[in-house]
Amino acid sequence: QVQLVESGGGLVQAGDSLRLSCAASGRTFSNYAMGWFRQAPGKEREFVAAINWSGLSTLYADSVKGRFTISRDNAKNTVALQMNSLKPEDTAVYYCAGRKYYVRVIVVAEYDYWGQGTQVTVSS
Repeated sequence: QVQLVESGGGLVQAGDSLRLSCAASGRTFSNYAMGWFRQAPGKEREFVAAINWSGLSTLYADSVKGRFTISRDNAKNTVALQMNSLKPEDTAVYYCAGRKYYVRVIVVAEYDYWGQGTQVTVSS
């Protein structure tokens, strides 16, 4: 089992930055691919970013490419999402997720472990 706890959400203005963090405990975190997803009210959960076990491979949704950066620190068992130039359409609950293999990382159903989510609200 892997337990995931997100933090860092909040209310910001358009153009601001925010850094989300996900702390992992349980099984060997460094073996897992990690992803960030988000879900806005009335919408399905969608892929935001993913990172492989070593941190050398990353993938981003087109909507956040160039603005968001995913990173991980295996020594600290954490994964982060740095969000810059935030837009009102980035408003959502953001979830951290983990899975064993870095394949099909944009697919929600492929992830085995999920955090409880953290709210990000961007005002215009």
